[in-house]
Amino acid sequence: MSNTTLFLDASESFVQLLARVRAEQWEQPALGTWTVRSLAGHTARAILTVESYLGQDEPGAVTIPSAEDYYNEVLEQFTDHASIEARGVEAGAWLGADPVAQVSEALSRTRTLIAAQPDDRIVSIGGMGILLDQYLRTRVVELVVHSIDLARAIGADYTPPAAGIATAVSLLAGTAAHKGQGVTLLMALTGRAQLPPGFTTV
Repeated sequence: MSNTTLFLDASESFVQLLARVRAEQWEQPALGTWTVRSLAGHTARAILTVESYLGQDEPGAVTIPSAEDYYNEVLEQFTDHASIEARGVEAGAWLGADPVAQVSEALSRTRTLIAAQPDDRIVSIGGMGILLDQYLRTRVVELVVHSIDLARAIGADYTPPAAGIATAVSLLAGTAAHKGQGVTLLMALTGRAQLPPGFTTV
């Protein structure tokens, strides 16, 4: 399955989950300081950033070789938690009165843009270049993880697409191994030990 298909399937699954949010749930607490609306907005940014980056000029070369390198070496440079929280709130407001329609329209535009790109399309992240195909893998992780967060926040029985889960697990396991956390994760995955409190690969 291509990374484009994985991304589109995870996006469609997220849109279907949005339709299950009840009107009275949008302002409920969800994750950290975010309400359900802000969390949904943050998740929608996994689609919006693809659309935005494809509207920008292509950088000259690939400087981020893979999705693993994005998480291992690049993400921390752009991790300003206060800014991330604020962008989530802004994106939540962008969802408007009909979040399903709003995200569906953005996804339709993004699908069209992706289909028009050459296989070697590079997108720019802070002036650095990553192949679109690899960047989409990072968006699958965001969509899968935060869709689960959203489902838990609204009390919905929900499972993301299996291929998307496999992609997210594989990518984050590779990130853990790169950071020297591989043995800890492997022992937990094989039932030999529990993960320490607060363990995270990102």
